[in-house]
Amino acid sequence: MGRLRGALRLRGAGLGAGRVAAAAEERVKAPALGLLRGEWTKLRTLPATPWLLLALALVPPALGAALVLPLEAGECAGPEGCGEDLVRQGLAGVRLGQFAAALLGVLALGAEHTGGTLRLTFVATPRRHRVLLAKGVVVAGVVTAAGAVGVLASVLVARLLLPRGGFTEAAGHPALSLADGATLRAAVGSVLYLVLVAALGLGAAAVFREPAAAIGAVLALLLLAPVLVDLVADPLWRERLARLAPMTAGLAVQATTDLDRLPIQPWPGLGVLAGHAAAWLAAGAAALHRRSP
Repeated sequence: MGRLRGALRLRGAGLGAGRVAAAAEERVKAPALGLLRGEWTKLRTLPATPWLLLALALVPPALGAALVLPLEAGECAGPEGCGEDLVRQGLAGVRLGQFAAALLGVLALGAEHTGGTLRLTFVATPRRHRVLLAKGVVVAGVVTAAGAVGVLASVLVARLLLPRGGFTEAAGHPALSLADGATLRAAVGSVLYLVLVAALGLGAAAVFREPAAAIGAVLALLLLAPVLVDLVADPLWRERLARLAPMTAGLAVQATTDLDRLPIQPWPGLGVLAGHAAAWLAAGAAALHRRSP
């Protein structure tokens, strides 16, 4: 009988431990979901958010259409000698749309600092890296959604406009299609590029706090780096530095022709941009822990 009572006590203790573990797990999950909901509410209610998401969806296809429409197949020696990467031309609007993504990433944190509510956020969530992570997840989600709309619209617009310039299957130019591996890679890579640029903006905002300083740093990194690389006289070093420039390397993912002429291959180039974004986010997390809001 004593052994039976002992076994029951042990079993009851095991069940109690299981309930405690389950309760602890729920306590961990609930704040995480609440934090994500809170960050989504903050981002959604920023006045600039709808306009920036609209720009992400509309600017790439609009600019892509402007660049594709003047192209004429008659100026090409043949399908192989055209010299135009039609997919990349159609997706060229991402170069302008990226600034909306960068600004959205900056405002996700910078707007709280400017409004004076960042201190309250850190009081509610003392582990500041969790706040940065939650903001990153929310920003990545909305940029992925809006960016996917813009990129898919760019491919569709290019597919519809290119035949007007003589780029038809009869002339040896297959229609743009996501069933083509290179086109699909360029489209998916373009969406990922926008997400990484937004992450870069978020990291810069965590480092500088002030939105103006953060967006200035991102623009300098994206636009000034290629200019400085072009000023290097030595071709070998120019190519080496081009592999490290975030915009030059990241946008290599859009290339579908003449890949051997690129300074860096498509996916490794996107990896370079991911490295820049990760470095800025790590620096931002360290800055958030060091400084008071």
